[in-house]
Amino acid sequence: MNLILIVFLIAVDQLSKLWALLKLSDIGSIPVIKDIFHLTYVENRGAAFGVLQNKRFFFIILTFAVIGYIVYFLYSNKGLNIYVKISLNLIVAGAIGNLIDRVRLGFVVDFFDFRIWPVFNVADICVVVGGCMLAYIMLFRSELVGDN
Repeated sequence: MNLILIVFLIAVDQLSKLWALLKLSDIGSIPVIKDIFHLTYVENRGAAFGVLQNKRFFFIILTFAVIGYIVYFLYSNKGLNIYVKISLNLIVAGAIGNLIDRVRLGFVVDFFDFRIWPVFNVADICVVVGGCMLAYIMLFRSELVGDN
């Protein structure tokens, strides 16, 4: 487990969300590229795409379980491919970033708004990129162990 990567990504996530809280919560939205990309303050009380609204404790428990399993898996499998390790570290960092919001605020702060997609944040990017990397490795690469 690369603790430095995880801490760095959590810090970027939390600092960007703090900025959104301080600058966007009062004004709502800032067009960066009109009708294409905006910075829009959203309080997401659900999961991806806003599903399962107001299930805060369910998500907190689920997140702890997922993080616990990934940490256990990483420590139990020392010879994993570097890309598997990176993908799992990205997922852990994103999960912790959104967990901090759920525990501290009762919702997740989202603000990247591409208008054709639900509003998201840095933690969401980490989870999606990590998940896609892991899916690619599992589907198209046979070597989960080794540094190739």
